[in-house]
Amino acid sequence: MGYGHQRTAYPLRSLAPYGKVINANDYPGIPEKDKKIWETTRRIYESISRFSRIPLMGKAFFLVYDQFQKILTFYPKRDLSEPNFVLKQIYSRFKKDWGKHLIDELKTKSYKLKANLPIISTFFSPAFMAEFFNYPGEIFCVICDADISRTWAALDSRKSKIKYFVPTERVAERLKLYGVKEENIFLTGYPLPLENIGSDNLEILKADLKCRLVNLDPQKKHFEKYKILIEKSLGRLPEKSVRPLTIMFSVGGAGGQKEIGIKIIKNLREKIKKSEIKIILSAGIREKVKEYFEKEIARDPLSAQSIEIIFEKDIQSYFQKFNQALRKTDILWTKPSELSFYSALGIPIIIAPPIGSQEEFNRRWLLKSGFGLSQENPKYVSQWLFDWLERGYLAEAATEGFIEGEKMGTFNIKKICLGY
Repeated sequence: MGYGHQRTAYPLRSLAPYGKVINANDYPGIPEKDKKIWETTRRIYESISRFSRIPLMGKAFFLVYDQFQKILTFYPKRDLSEPNFVLKQIYSRFKKDWGKHLIDELKTKSYKLKANLPIISTFFSPAFMAEFFNYPGEIFCVICDADISRTWAALDSRKSKIKYFVPTERVAERLKLYGVKEENIFLTGYPLPLENIGSDNLEILKADLKCRLVNLDPQKKHFEKYKILIEKSLGRLPEKSVRPLTIMFSVGGAGGQKEIGIKIIKNLREKIKKSEIKIILSAGIREKVKEYFEKEIARDPLSAQSIEIIFEKDIQSYFQKFNQALRKTDILWTKPSELSFYSALGIPIIIAPPIGSQEEFNRRWLLKSGFGLSQENPKYVSQWLFDWLERGYLAEAATEGFIEGEKMGTFNIKKICLGY
C-alpha cells in the first residue's frame, strides 16, 4: 500500500485487535506469488510517476497510462455501473486465488477471537478479495479521494455487500452512479489523526489553529473581516506568534517532486538564514529522498538551522512524527493527495502539480472549497507567497478549511463500526 492508503488506516488502528494495521501487500506469511503481483503493480506506478516528470515524452506516456484510472465526467448523470478494464483485470486475478490466503488468515483470526469481526480496508482490492472469498463479517471500504473512478466499486456493484465510508458528497453520488446501494454508503468524512484533533471538542485543533492564524495574517486583514466568527469558533487569538512562519513540504510515496522542496529553500534562503521562516521537508520512509535533501541542504550550512527533515524507517513512526510536526506547521505544500483532507485541520494547502486523474479531481475540490491555492512558480516564491500572506489569502483558506471541512471522520467511522 502507498502512503495514501496507509495514512488513511493510521487513525483507525485502535479499532483493530492489538491496534495493528495489516498490510495486504506485505503481511507475515504472504504467498510469494501474491507479493509479486503487489510489487509489480507498485513498481509500475512509481516508475511511471517518476517518468512523468520528463518533458513531453514522459507526460505523454503518463497520459496514456492515466486513461486506465480515469474518472469520467460527472455530468450528465447517467448509469456508470458497467465495469471498466482495470476492474475486470483485478477480478481475473482472484480466479487464480490472488488474495485467498489473506482472507483465509483473517477468517481464522476472527474465529479465534470468537467474534465476527468486520474488515475495514482503505483500498478497494482487499475489500473485493474479502467479498470474493466469502469473508463472513461486514466489509467496509474507506475512500481517500474527493472523487473516484469506477474501479472503487465491485464488479457486480448492485449485488455487492461492501459498505463505504466516503469523504465527500460527490463520492457518495458517484458510488450511486456506479450501482452501489444507497444503504451501503456512509458520508463520514475522511479519518483525520486524533493527535491533531483531540476529543470531539477539538481542543488540540483549535489551540493549534489560533497560533497558526497569527502567522498567516500578519496584516490582520483577514481577522478584521472575520473577527466575530474567529473568536466565536476559537476564542481570542494570541497577541504574537511564538515561532517563525513554518512551511512543510511533503513528497509523495514515489518520491516525486522532491526538487520543489529544494527550490523553496533556495528562493527563501535569506529569510531562512534570518530564522524568519522555518522549512520542514517531509521525506517519508525513503532513504534516498532524505539523502537528496541532506545533500542539497549541506550546500548552504547557514540555512540548515531553520530546516528540518522528517524521516523514519517504518511507516507508523513516520506518521507519528509527521502529525506532531503538522501541529506547528502554518502552510502545507504538497501535491493534492489524501493530504488534501488535512485542510480541515485549519491548514492551508499550497497545491503542487497533481499526478494522475484522482489528484486532478482533489485539486479541483480544494480550489472550489477555498481550502487551498495552486502554487505559482517556485522560482518566485519569495514574491507571491508574501503577497498572499499580506492579503490574508492563506489565513482565509485556513479558516475556510476549519469551518467547512469535515473534521469528525475518525469519530464517525468508529461509531458506525462499534454500533453506537
